[in-house]
Amino acid sequence: MVIGLDISSLRKSRWYEYAIRFAFGGALTVITGVLANRFGPVFGGLFLAFPAIFPASVTLVEKHESEKKLEAGISQTMRARQSAAVDARGAALGSIGLLIFALTLWKCLPMWNSGLALGIALGLWLMASIVVWQLHKRLRHGRRV
Repeated sequence: MVIGLDISSLRKSRWYEYAIRFAFGGALTVITGVLANRFGPVFGGLFLAFPAIFPASVTLVEKHESEKKLEAGISQTMRARQSAAVDARGAALGSIGLLIFALTLWKCLPMWNSGLALGIALGLWLMASIVVWQLHKRLRHGRRV
């Protein structure tokens, strides 16, 4: 798989799909704020880890893939579900890097200034994400990378 940027898919999405993502993320942010006010910032912080955009995005991935197959005259939905599953796998792999980022900030912010702590956390996030991706490729394809 080659990692790249393709902005042509932005034109394929409808305005209300972006609104759904925005509304879902906003609603979860409000819920997190209410929980943090009621039960404290540590408890509220647990809910900040919820992937606010992912649930809306994965359903849209499946929908778009189904539409592409229907336009091509293929009525099977398995490919659309597989595309959504691949997206979910990427989110799961990405969460490992986010965990490293959060743990690093949690431990570094009390000791160092925020700029330094953020820089270290970003560097460790990047390294962890690359290592996880390489391990995934090696395990998935059974070959050295």
